[in-house]
Amino acid sequence: MTSRTLSATYRLQFRNGVGFDDARALVPYLTELGISHFYASPVFEASPGSTHGYDVVDYNRFEPELGGDAGFDALSYALRDAGLGLILDFVPNHMGVSPANGWWEDVLRWGSESRHAGTFDISWEAEKILIPVLGQPYGEALENGDLAVVLDIGRRELRFSTSGYELPVDPRTFPAIFGFLDHPQREPLIRLFAGAEPADGDDLVERIAELLEDHDFLAAFEQAVAKVNGDKAALHALHERQNWRLAWWRLAREKLSYRRFFEIADLIGVRQEVRRVFRESHRTIVRLAREGRLDGIRIDHVDGVADPKGYLGDLRTVLDRAGASEAVIHVEKILTGPERLRRSWNVEGTTGYEFISAISGLYVDAAQEAAMTQAYDAFVGGEATLEAQVHKQKRYIFSHNLAGELAVLTDIALSVARQGLATRDFGPDTLQRSILEFATALPVYRTYSGIDGIPAEDIEIIDGAVAWVQAARKVEADEPVAFVGRLLKLDFEDGAAMAGALDFTRRFQQTTGAVMAKAVEDTVFYRWNRLIALNEVGGEPDHYGADIDAFHTAMQIRLEDQPEGLLALSTHDTKRGEDARARIYTISEAPDAWNEIVRYAADALAPYRVSLDDGGLSPDPATEWGFYQSLLGVLPADFDPRDATARDEIRQRMRAFMEKAVREAKQFTSWTAPNEPYEEALLAFVDAAFEPAFLEPFWERVQPFVAAGALTSLSQTLVRLGAPGVPDIYQGTEFYDNSLVDPDNRRLVDFDARLAALRSGEPVRDAAAHWRDGVAKARLTAVGLAARGARPGLFTVGDYLPLEVEGAAASHFLAFARLSGDDAAIVVAPRLCLTLLDGRSDLSGITVGDTRVVVPAVLAGRRLSDAVTGKPVTLDRELRLEELFDGVPLALLSTPRG
Repeated sequence: MTSRTLSATYRLQFRNGVGFDDARALVPYLTELGISHFYASPVFEASPGSTHGYDVVDYNRFEPELGGDAGFDALSYALRDAGLGLILDFVPNHMGVSPANGWWEDVLRWGSESRHAGTFDISWEAEKILIPVLGQPYGEALENGDLAVVLDIGRRELRFSTSGYELPVDPRTFPAIFGFLDHPQREPLIRLFAGAEPADGDDLVERIAELLEDHDFLAAFEQAVAKVNGDKAALHALHERQNWRLAWWRLAREKLSYRRFFEIADLIGVRQEVRRVFRESHRTIVRLAREGRLDGIRIDHVDGVADPKGYLGDLRTVLDRAGASEAVIHVEKILTGPERLRRSWNVEGTTGYEFISAISGLYVDAAQEAAMTQAYDAFVGGEATLEAQVHKQKRYIFSHNLAGELAVLTDIALSVARQGLATRDFGPDTLQRSILEFATALPVYRTYSGIDGIPAEDIEIIDGAVAWVQAARKVEADEPVAFVGRLLKLDFEDGAAMAGALDFTRRFQQTTGAVMAKAVEDTVFYRWNRLIALNEVGGEPDHYGADIDAFHTAMQIRLEDQPEGLLALSTHDTKRGEDARARIYTISEAPDAWNEIVRYAADALAPYRVSLDDGGLSPDPATEWGFYQSLLGVLPADFDPRDATARDEIRQRMRAFMEKAVREAKQFTSWTAPNEPYEEALLAFVDAAFEPAFLEPFWERVQPFVAAGALTSLSQTLVRLGAPGVPDIYQGTEFYDNSLVDPDNRRLVDFDARLAALRSGEPVRDAAAHWRDGVAKARLTAVGLAARGARPGLFTVGDYLPLEVEGAAASHFLAFARLSGDDAAIVVAPRLCLTLLDGRSDLSGITVGDTRVVVPAVLAGRRLSDAVTGKPVTLDRELRLEELFDGVPLALLSTPRG
């Protein structure tokens, strides 16, 4: 294992032109930057053409297109030689449904008799494995000749094809094709294959391979296949004998025989609760740990596995046994409201979405909420509350997009209910509505009931949801709702009922996360656009700003629950880049000024707003309001509206983003039913906004927000560097990150420019004088990481002390200290920067008057060094900010290197 203590991570996105060799070339840069661990996006083989790697097809093979085993080995050894740790992004919950997935292929070929039948979360009580890939109903596909048997010489097997999508044919059904074979081997092959078993698979492949070398047999076999394809009745009969059934893609939402990742039929759930499955899927991970080449693992979508606590316990055990007891485990877990990370999971922490939520409260002006709401409501013509929209969409997503899952859960609940005298009269409609309303009321992504019991916090959540549903009266009777609560609390004594309750609970808990994510993050967050910087993964847009004490409380909770949790500002899943958000935060301070800009923009672009035949508008008002915020966020600080090339590049990105936004919103168009007139008008509107006649005056009008956004960016960068936890730097965000949602945030990064900024050694103050190029942020990141690297324990497990700020500008500054024995640090950072700058276009020379930080007695007299200025500071009982700051209003004081 590396000797480096976890102090900062750097996330790199593989694929899309970035492979293992590219990452290895970055090792010197990352070492100089001051990170401790390289954090890699998924590296195992994924479905062909994957742009992200989360559709893994082989847990034990490194992606050949990235450089394969040799490329990964070279990268891992380079990291180890440089003293950098390696954290891998691992996807235990699901795999890609693809011909490249050998386990899946074996299941399709042999059905429930496959050795991998228990690998995937398949409902084997269903007659067939449903494959919903047809572009039209099955009968039409068959009649139109879209189905065919093909002989794959390379695989040495028969495949069933539909428009290029191929499935394996059960060898036991080959005799249906051999019956058309005009060759002496006809009868022997029929007898051989008719009685085949999965254990015979390799022998059967070898037998076919040998025969295919005979040109006469090959010709006869090809002719037999052609005859089957020419006989629709024979082709249909062959299809019906398979372990799978091809179906129209629209059937997927209503009926699916396996657990999906969210609503994606191409991603199938993996049963990590089965020890053989866990062991086989983690074989390479364990090997890397044993070889000292794995220092940490990031678990994707931990709420998707059946038992997160059990899975994480198994993972910790195998890492310990591999001699990697110091390896860190982080989980992608979205904490909502007051929800806290479960300490019983024994992990270092989450990937940090809750930190984004906490930090947003610092920069959004809560005092201006009413004015912003009034401006937004007036523009969009009235709007339902966010809570009402969330509840409405959760009901819709569960009953429509995930109708198949709801049906299965209803059947299980009904089977348990029929076993009890008091519950056997519950009908399927009543139980279905009870399940639906309970999921709607659930305030968290999931609960964690299981064979180990029901955590106390989950009992409270379940009881609260039952009470909410009963009070709302969406279900006429209270008893069925209470029964759903009993199922989730496993409140049964009879063995059969308990088994049914466990099955229901497992499936329900794996489904509610999808309901929440699809309804909130991927629907409502594209509809309710009051201040889109708050519409972030794990965010709560109706929580409009918070006081400084709320941030202090959040950081003290982090210190208690996850001192080594990741501190994220941008990830591959965030809705927009950290600096786009920082700029949009500043709108909250001046809703009247922003409303004037929106009204000007709406008038200027009115000729491009289209009235549709259905009576609607494109863009609709809520989308248009959000568009102007997105436009403000995406334009680089050094943008020149006269630069046609730059305009066109951003225009294309905005076109793609707006199309995705309105399809995700599912109001006027969607992915499954695109509204072409609406979308065409919207994209024409976007194009018009990038004409110089509009964009030049718009860019001039928003300059106060651009400058304030830059200072806010530096501020949140500084806070992240001093807060409890481990800063996670997403690729390229050393400079400003004005990205839009995925895939925009996966664009290639100019690392040469970042290396030049790192090696320039330019003081932060000097770089701030030309703040538009982003070098100031890069320099602040570098000096901050150096301070953290010198005292990593101080910034993770060190005490967190809120510091009081007094004086004229007290409301504009956050201050806190970190303390661990003789080591100490103090962070002073600005907030509500639009008001603080008061129209200035530079970031220096801000008037702070008599504003000062009160220094507690425990820190008085200490000599610290300011990473921002490089100057020593001796702490008195107060720190006067006009004396502390040297130009930019930022300070990171820490114990100097000894």
